[in-house]
Amino acid sequence: MRKPAGGARLPFIRPMEPELVEQPPKGEEWTHEVKFDGYRTQVIKDADGIRFFTKNGFDWTTKYRTLADEAAALDAESFIIEGETIVTNEAGLSDFHALRSAITSRPQDLYLVAFDLLYLNGHDLRDMALKDRREVLQALIPTGGHIQFSEALPGAGDAVYHLACEAGLEGIVSKRLDSVYRSGSTMNWRKIKCYVEKEMDIIGVKRESGKPAMVLMSDQGRYMGGAIVTFKADKRQALWDLAQKKAGAPAPKGLAKEKAEWLKAGLVGRVKFLKGEEKLRHASLRDFRDVG
Repeated sequence: MRKPAGGARLPFIRPMEPELVEQPPKGEEWTHEVKFDGYRTQVIKDADGIRFFTKNGFDWTTKYRTLADEAAALDAESFIIEGETIVTNEAGLSDFHALRSAITSRPQDLYLVAFDLLYLNGHDLRDMALKDRREVLQALIPTGGHIQFSEALPGAGDAVYHLACEAGLEGIVSKRLDSVYRSGSTMNWRKIKCYVEKEMDIIGVKRESGKPAMVLMSDQGRYMGGAIVTFKADKRQALWDLAQKKAGAPAPKGLAKEKAEWLKAGLVGRVKFLKGEEKLRHASLRDFRDVG
């Protein structure tokens, strides 16, 4: 990005996105941050004022007006800041499910957690190392406001990840300290999500040759997707026996194309799955029971 001539507007930059991995990276060349459960946000300030953009480049400045007023007061003529817009629950954790209503009904409760700085006062910073970009960003963000700096979590990646999950967080994001900023997915940034367990209704089974056996799950009437069955032979057979007794239900609305055997109500399963996903992801069946 060249320095804008005169009062030219700074353009939206397509975000750099972490790859989802199972384990945090090891080594001192990595830094680790909280993975906040909110909306990825890019904040641009230039001669035309403040603009807030979504991950896909939609202008949401009017939705984030309270944050925009605070961003305008930051001590810089121009900048592009990357962050996450969140709202917190009573425990102080980011709450994705409450975010949409907060945007429309209580925007004063929104926070922007800033984690990267791409441009400042006429200078493109994307070729700088992450460590240096974040040092400049931290100096730019005052304490105590609704725009906050995303602090690095001290410790090795595996310990940080364990503590994050114990604290009820969605997960962590690990980034190479020397990484430059490049739009698109990259293994220089990695997200590691925590797992949760929950009981849901087993509404179908899928057993196809050459593929892992799966159960299809529903939560309060909403289809959630499949979970892999990894039980040993005797417990697996007990599951199939119960499923056979409940077989014969019609396909739920919108799922007729699924190659599955649909079950009548009464079979419940405890599922382990990635936190913060709208449907089951990396899910496995941990246990099951017949409730009638």
